[in-house]
Amino acid sequence: MFKLSANAIPVIALFIALNVILTHPLSLNTETLRIGIGYLPIAIAAIAYGPVWATVTAVVGDIIGALLFPSGPFFPGFTASALLTGLIFGLMLHGKNVSWKRMLPAAIIVGLVVNLALDTYWLYFMYGNSVMGMLPMRAVKAGIMIAIMATLTPLVWGRVGKLLVRERR
Repeated sequence: MFKLSANAIPVIALFIALNVILTHPLSLNTETLRIGIGYLPIAIAAIAYGPVWATVTAVVGDIIGALLFPSGPFFPGFTASALLTGLIFGLMLHGKNVSWKRMLPAAIIVGLVVNLALDTYWLYFMYGNSVMGMLPMRAVKAGIMIAIMATLTPLVWGRVGKLLVRERR
């Protein structure tokens, strides 16, 4: 579970870099909403390398992204959300045949529990924004992101998965 081949180390580093780029400069960001596909490198790392390395990808990517592209004060709650995202994806997807049916439950848990509930709480805690004021917009975003996660992840894995599985041998 913790072992990683020498060939996989640069791949994990690439996933971390992609997470930072897709989460910060290449996503739509407001004070209370971020829409993008920064989850994708975490999900692919989870499928290929498991929950430990997906969590490392998510946490390191979150910290580097907060340092390089600050959009407010650093808040460890969002790092905890990133950790949970990597862990959930890793536990639910690693070693499994990835399809939209397999991805959907993981996307629902990440989308509703982590992104909608936990991240909304972090924003309330940080800024004091009304939860009821943020919730409708964040719920729509969660629904859209669940659909994107459930469809895009299996498509991308279908393209790059064979390369990563072959590389692990």
